[in-house]
This record gives sequence, structure tokens and C-alpha cells, in this order.
Amino acid sequence: MTKRRVVVTGIGAITPIGSGSAGLWWGVCAGESKIAAITRFDACAFRSRIAAQVDDFDPLAYMDGRTARRLDRFAQLGVAAARLAVQDASLDLDRVDRQRVGVSLGSALGGVAYGEEQHGAFLRAGLRAVGPTLAVAVYGGASGANIAIHFGLRGTNLANANSCASGAIAIGEALRVIQRDEADVMLAGGVEAPLAPLTYGAFSLIKAMSTRNDDPAHASRPFDVDRDGFVMAEGGAILVLEELSAATRRGAPMYGELLGYGQTNDAYHMTAPRPDGAEAARAVALALEDARTSPAGIGYVNAHATGTPLGDVAEACALHRAMGDRACQVPVSGTKGLYGHALGASGAIEASIVCLALAHNYLPGTANLTRPDADCVLNLLPPPGTPAAIDRAMTTSFGFGGTNAALVFGRVEGRG
Repeated sequence: MTKRRVVVTGIGAITPIGSGSAGLWWGVCAGESKIAAITRFDACAFRSRIAAQVDDFDPLAYMDGRTARRLDRFAQLGVAAARLAVQDASLDLDRVDRQRVGVSLGSALGGVAYGEEQHGAFLRAGLRAVGPTLAVAVYGGASGANIAIHFGLRGTNLANANSCASGAIAIGEALRVIQRDEADVMLAGGVEAPLAPLTYGAFSLIKAMSTRNDDPAHASRPFDVDRDGFVMAEGGAILVLEELSAATRRGAPMYGELLGYGQTNDAYHMTAPRPDGAEAARAVALALEDARTSPAGIGYVNAHATGTPLGDVAEACALHRAMGDRACQVPVSGTKGLYGHALGASGAIEASIVCLALAHNYLPGTANLTRPDADCVLNLLPPPGTPAAIDRAMTTSFGFGGTNAALVFGRVEGRG
């Protein structure tokens, strides 16, 4: 049976380096890190005291005041990113069957930070001080549900909390929904709003984050020998995925085609990646097989590359296992040095960057890469990047619990 083809017709992003498809791409090309000292709360008690914040986000630019008050920041970011994506796709929802439009959203933590804030209110003043929407704000599916309510979307609604692979998995599962003819359009991606003291402190406690507090702009250093951990961020990105023939009929803009998806689990450790990268490699191989392409067909890899000592080496091993000699040839970059690691939203942000790279014939470099680690033998792109016209690109995402995901995108050929 021939699979239905799926294209990306819209990108909506809210990130520390820019919002909207144009704002995100401008931020990538500008190459200026937005990582700085945390101002959202007092972090002086923690080893790590830096983050990438979205300081210019105004929910009233995307929704009315009543809605904004009802939603926590996690859900606000989701609705805002979805609005930007729908607008970018020139998608008139009044002209489609909303029973055939769905949502697939990932988030590592959901509304946990809001729950933390409300717990503080409870301890100070009792239950009467707690927001009345707390019960429906903290669960992982709340943002996706609010997107569906906001737009009146009655199709498939999926949520996942697969740690830092959540956004990529949400996009991959949305691909499957359209391929199975269960929807014609899916709003798919990830959102994260983790910047609250206890939530942030938990990651500082396990020594996963960079302590380069005196030089935050250079703290996130993917694949660099001086890397010392990831930098937490907030933000979100949502793609409009659409069945090709329907998108063609309405003359939709197309960033590219979502060609393949692979997902596996290390079954090894809750925080450490499997050192040999075997299952991460299998996720890459499955995505390539799904895309019906070989490693030679991939012109660029946007790596997960969080800047952790173990993670970057394991990812390099995985790429070598999956791609063989091509791993030393294909251009690879990690872009988190610019906008930090937005946990479950990162895979969606990086999928957006891959689509924009295809559309603009430009491959972003690896911010803060000054001394590549000899254990990460890859064709790493230095900052700021390089012009290049490629036909296919891949992005990888890995999360706590050993979750691995890979997505392959390509130029749209032979439009339906």
C-alpha cells in the first residue's frame, strides 16, 4: 500500500532567539547566543545559574486576556506556537474538515513548573489561594488539548512525555496518523516551560547542567572538548503537517516533505545514554529506511548535541554505527549553543531549523565550537554556517530513559 505523503506547510516557533519562522531563522543566522543569567527566579543557591529565557513573550499577542489567565505558561506557549504555524501555512481552518485536523504535542514536564508555583501559594495561604485551573493545567496533554479547543480541532489528539525526545516523537507520530489516513492535517511539535526553582534545581542537583555561570553565552558547547553540560531553556515549536495532494490543491507553501521517522529505546539507564550508541543508531537506521534513502542521501544532520560529556560522544558513536563512512563526510551541527536545551521542545525546534535550512539553502554551524572533541569524529560545521543546497536532512533527539528518535526531511519532489 502506498503511503500518503506528508509535507511541512507551516512553522510556528517561540524561542529565545526569535519567534515565528522568520524570527527563528534570523536568530539562527545571526549566531548570537541568548543564554544569560536567570532572572525568572533567584538561582543563587544552585550550581547552575544560567538559562535561555523567552523574555519577549506576551500571551496577549496570541489570545485574549481571559484565555491567557486560564492557561499556564506551558499551554500559552503551545497556543501561541500553533497560531503562528497556522498563519505561516496560510491555512484557513474554515475551509477544511476540522474532524480531520489533529494535534500531536510533546513535553518533558508539561505544567509541572506551574504546579510548583501553585504549591508555593498553597503553603503560604492554603487551598483558597490555589488557581482554580490547576487540576487541568499540570498534566502533559493540557497544551495540546487547549490548542484543539482554541481552534476547534476535533481530530486525533496525542500527547507524549518522552523527555527530550518528546517533540520529535510528536512529529513522527503525527506523520503516521496522516499516512494511515486518520487525518489530513496535524499540528505537531513540542513546548516546554521549565524555568521554576524546584524544577530547575532538580536538574542542577544531578549535575546535568553547565556551571559556566561567569560566561553564559559560551556555556552550551556541543561537541566541544570544554563542554560541561546542557543549559536549560524554554520555548516551543509546532509544524503544520499536511497531506501532499491537499496541500497542493490549496497552493500551500511547502518547506519540505517529512520522509522518515525512527524511534527506539536503549533500555540501559535513566540518565546515561548507552555508550556504544547502538539503539540510537537503530533509530537513525529506521528513519533512513522509512525515508527510503541511504546514508549517502543525507546532506545535513542537525544533532541533538546537548553539550553533555557522555551524550555527545554517544551520539557521535551512533551516527558512525548508522551511517558508516558517511558520518565523517556529512555536515553535522548542533545549534543548542544559541538557544539552550528546551527539553521536550528541542526536537521540534530543531526539526523547524532543518526545514528552514532546506528552504534557505544554508546549513547553520555549531555555536561555541572552538576545540572539537577527538572522541566526536564528525564533519562538524563551525559557526556561523555555510551556504549549501541539499536534498535531504536529518535531525536526532534523545531523552532520559534511553528514548531515541530521528526524523528525515527532504525537498518536495513530484508534487501530488
